[in-house]
Amino acid sequence: MGIFAVKTTASQERTVADMIINREESEIHAALAPDSLTSYVMVEAEGDAVLNRVLEDIPHARSIVPGESDISEVEHFLSPKPDVEGIAEGDIVELIAGPFKGEKAQVQRIDEGKDQVTVELYEATVPIPVTVRGDQIRVLDSDER
Repeated sequence: MGIFAVKTTASQERTVADMIINREESEIHAALAPDSLTSYVMVEAEGDAVLNRVLEDIPHARSIVPGESDISEVEHFLSPKPDVEGIAEGDIVELIAGPFKGEKAQVQRIDEGKDQVTVELYEATVPIPVTVRGDQIRVLDSDER
């Protein structure tokens, strides 16, 4: 059993992965189309022979990259990134959900363990710290850029 990289047409990665899995081949175990990997799908299969056979009928699947990939090469695609990654204290953000939607704020504190950010609203007359989930904000201006 190995992990194989399948070359695809650009922006058709998810379609190809879905079609591979929908074939319900017992020798194909998984297909992964990470957003950060353009024009490739990673497929876990018993061998490249079964994969070659399946890919003949799948549009947008171009070829199999020769050789197998090691699990260490795809591991980083399997663990989710926290929503607060890339956000730094002092960044200017916009709240995109919740009761303060549309408000601008400055990041005061980041709790990576809980995936939360404490921000201070800009236009409040009294500075009020508000804690929100990392997926409820969008960075507008960063000190580090």
